[in-house]
Amino acid sequence: MVLSFILIQNRQGKTRLAKWYQPYSDDEKIRLKGEVHRLIAPRDQKHQSNFVEFRSAPSSSTAASSSSASPIVRQNLSSTKIVYRRYAGLFFCVCVDANDNELAYLEAIHFFVEVLDQFFGNVCELDLVFNFYKVYAILDEVFLAGEIEETSKQVVLTRLEHLDKLE
Repeated sequence: MVLSFILIQNRQGKTRLAKWYQPYSDDEKIRLKGEVHRLIAPRDQKHQSNFVEFRSAPSSSTAASSSSASPIVRQNLSSTKIVYRRYAGLFFCVCVDANDNELAYLEAIHFFVEVLDQFFGNVCELDLVFNFYKVYAILDEVFLAGEIEETSKQVVLTRLEHLDKLE
C-alpha cells in the first residue's frame, strides 16, 4: 500500500498541496495535476463514487530519469486509481495502486481532514495557503513515505503540539 502522490486542489484547479512519493519530472507533475483535476472536478458527488481509474503511462523522460532509482520506487501508472473526497471547495486526492484498499485511503483522507480541522479550528483553504508548512507537518505525521503512518488523532495532535512548542 504505497501512494504515488497526494494532491489538494480547489474547484478552479489550483493546487494547494502536493506531496510526491514517486519520482516525476516537473513537466510530468504539471501534467498529472491537470489530469487529476480534469478527471474529478466534473464528477457528480451524489451519484458517482470517490474512486476513479487513473490510467496514465509515464512519459519516456520520467521512465529514463527513474531508471537509476530503486526498483521499489518506480511505479507504472497504468494500474493506479485516484481516491478522492471533496470538502467544501477542496478536492483531497491520493493516487494509489489499483490493488490497494480504496476504503482505507478514503478513511485516511477523512482522518487527515479531521486532524486539520481540529488543529486549525474549522480549517479552510486560506489555512492551507498561509500555513502550508504546518499542513505539510501534519501530512508527514499521517503519511510516511507514501504509507499510512498514524491512525490515532490524539497521538498526531500531541506530536503537533510538541512541534508547535519548538517554533
